[in-house]
Formats: sequence, structure tokens, C-alpha cells
Amino acid sequence: MDEIDVSQLTEERPAENSDAQLRAILEAIVYITDEPLSAQQMAAALGRPIDVVKRLLDELVAEFAAPGHGLSIREVAGGYKMATKAEHHEAVRAFVKKLTPPLKLSLAALETLAVIAYKQPVTTPEIMDIRGVQGASVLQTLLDRKLIAEAGRKNVVGKPILYKTTKEFLVQFGLKDLTELPTLKEFEELGRLSVSETEPEAQTPEAQAPEAPPAENA
Repeated sequence: MDEIDVSQLTEERPAENSDAQLRAILEAIVYITDEPLSAQQMAAALGRPIDVVKRLLDELVAEFAAPGHGLSIREVAGGYKMATKAEHHEAVRAFVKKLTPPLKLSLAALETLAVIAYKQPVTTPEIMDIRGVQGASVLQTLLDRKLIAEAGRKNVVGKPILYKTTKEFLVQFGLKDLTELPTLKEFEELGRLSVSETEPEAQTPEAQAPEAPPAENA
């Protein structure tokens, strides 16, 4: 029978314990942070090799994907985020409804956000042309919620401001990047589940002018 090298076993244990401790720390970091953090950010902050951090994050993703967990860890907006699994949304939503009134963006805000998401970068006149209504107050709501941001100006007469979606948009809708955008119908449903409603905005003077298209609240 071959002899067991005890010294080799004792040398391996510290590495195993170190990995287990780092894995637990990474899980805690993903849990407490509001913004998704990349593997590079976590590795730099902890002073650990990126390949080790990425391997342990992949292990956490696989572990939380198991049916025994109600939460998942997945890549969102270039980083890692912990969230409720989709199959538990109904139960969690029913629970939350008993605690607070349902919150969501208005349909007008969702429609405007959808136009920007699928047509970006896009100007206010282009958004109005697609939707057929005034939308200044809705745009301000989306800017205030940091779901959209200015993306320069279009090189045409008047140089109107261009708008694009933000990292916060990806976070709120649980998207890794814009290639994961759902269909427009799915997008509106996601919005009703994911984003809080803002107060209705007053109509702008332009929206009240008889010649202008109908205005709407955000």
C-alpha cells in the first residue's frame, strides 16, 4: 500500500481554506452592493488574481442557479448582481403587494423608454414622431430616474439632443447588455415589474398649445 504524504495534505488545506474564504467574501460583496461590480473591480479591491476571482464567481453563479436557492447571481451590465429568480417573481410580488401599493412607471414613460432603447441614440423630435405625442415631461422623468442620459447632439439643423439608455437601465431591467433586449411586449411587462412609478408631471406650455400634439403625464 502506498504511503500518504501528510505534509502534502497539510500544504493543500490552506489553499482550499483561502478559496473558501474568498468565495464567501465575494458572495457578501455581490449581496451588499447596489451597483453590479465586475470581476476586475473585485479582484483589484481585494488584491487577488483576476483568474481566481473569476473562477470563484463562476462557482457562485453555478451554485445559486440550483433549485434550492431563491436568489440568483448573474452578469448584469458588465458586473455581477444578486436578484430574485424569475420563477419566484409571482410569489414575491404577491408578498410585496401586501406591504406597499404597487409601483411602476406610467405607460407613457414605458413607451418612451422603449423607443429610446430600440432606436438610440434618438432625438426628442424623433421620439415624438414615433409616438405621435408631446413627451418633454416624460423625458425629464426618465432623466431624473437615470434610466436615460444625453448622448451628444445630432448634426442636423438645430442640433437636437440625442438620448440613450444608461447602465441603470440595464440594472433595473436585469440585462447584461443591449443585445439581451426583449420584445417590446416583454419590455413593457418587465417595466411594470421592475421600475418604480414617478409622480405625474405637469404639462409643458408647449404641450398646452392648440397646435402641438397632445401632451401626457409621466
